[in-house]
Amino acid sequence: MADQPEQFDVVIIGGGPGGYAAALYGAGLGLNIAMVERDKVGGTCLHRGCIPAKELLETASVLRTVEGSAEFGITTSEPTLDFSATQARKQKVVDQLTKGLEGLLKGRKVTTFHGTGTLHADREVRVAGGESGDVTLRGDAVILASGSATRTIPGFDVDGEVVVTSDELLALDRLPDRAAVIGGGAIGCEFASMMSDLGTDVTVLEALPKILPGCDEDVTKVVLRSFKKRGIDVRTGVAVTGHDRGEGGTTVSFGDGESLEVDLVVVSVGRRPLSESLGLEGTAVEVDDRGFVVVDEACRTAEPGVWAIGDLVATPALAHVGFAEGIVAIDAILGEEPIGVDYAAVPWCIYCHPEVAFAGYSESAAKEAGFDVVTSKHRFTGNGRAMIVGETEGLVKVIAEKQGDGTGGRILGVHMVGPWVTEQLGQGYLAVNWEATAAEVGRFIQPHPTMSELFGETIMSLTGRSLHG
Repeated sequence: MADQPEQFDVVIIGGGPGGYAAALYGAGLGLNIAMVERDKVGGTCLHRGCIPAKELLETASVLRTVEGSAEFGITTSEPTLDFSATQARKQKVVDQLTKGLEGLLKGRKVTTFHGTGTLHADREVRVAGGESGDVTLRGDAVILASGSATRTIPGFDVDGEVVVTSDELLALDRLPDRAAVIGGGAIGCEFASMMSDLGTDVTVLEALPKILPGCDEDVTKVVLRSFKKRGIDVRTGVAVTGHDRGEGGTTVSFGDGESLEVDLVVVSVGRRPLSESLGLEGTAVEVDDRGFVVVDEACRTAEPGVWAIGDLVATPALAHVGFAEGIVAIDAILGEEPIGVDYAAVPWCIYCHPEVAFAGYSESAAKEAGFDVVTSKHRFTGNGRAMIVGETEGLVKVIAEKQGDGTGGRILGVHMVGPWVTEQLGQGYLAVNWEATAAEVGRFIQPHPTMSELFGETIMSLTGRSLHG
């Protein structure tokens, strides 16, 4: 170890979305920043999560489009899938984004150290076990952003062949004929949708009474109908108890003595924070019994000058939440009064088919919170652009506070399911977070013909007036 640590304004442990966002934002404001990453910059999101998963989901979308081309008068032979080409394209996208991110960091003079970073007293960070060798750093401030890893469950040891998590699934050289997805959350539904569209016989096993927890009930119903129509078998309220591996596959046991023979088991039961490798000896940083680092609304830990962000803290495990928390931490480090993230109103996007996007309260959550609500729903079946592209499955639902005359006041939640809704949520998210009213938003003009017209129509109905509904 060097006798004198290298000094920086900020040292960041972790180069995933939260870490690199904090580094870029802080460096852009003139801070001298070091970032420690033991794998590759970009973290899980870029290399084993958001980007590669959505690339495979886009392949599924392209295949559906080609298979349905006859409806548009375009005839072609039956399409076939070359999964090796799919994986090659996925890796090309990942590599291009990685190169671009590395260029941004270098351009802003962020010093990147490759190795495992551990935090010690007096904001000292020791780097070891990587290309940068053994290095000691010290920051006027330190941001912990070490991210997360996939969770597993007892009885399903990951072997990369028959039992996999998202990490291994995204690297497969071929898709299975039959698969069981354990977990019906966002990631599980995305993988189930993708594999089914690409030819795998899929069963989803979910211990909770419903899939997609947190989603509005009307949204979940649309997804379930679509999954059923496409042959995806969804079993809810069932717990898996183990599996018995056989020749080339395994038999999964679940529920009350039921079993299912599959070629692959995808364990998709969430992620856990990677806090155990952070050291933290000699510091006041607190870690709860689930492994999350404890922080306040400005992402400060109990150790002076140390912040924690991203999947390491008990907030929504979303890349864009990590981005936002990185900005909050840097603003606080600069001595400003940061505006904390409103976690109840962050945007959520799920890229299964049909897509799901929402922000704010669902109808049931709003009622549980004590609001007297009024709702409005409009379906894509009558939307001109949806009919043009041939995807009319889905709806837009808006939840608002009920006013004395029965119309909608403040917008509490916007929930969408259907074509391209992940690209349409922006104005709904702004409406919720600006606490706008239905009357205010209803006056905005929606371009025609667009999918987004449905949001405007749904909002307008809450005012007691409408065009088509």
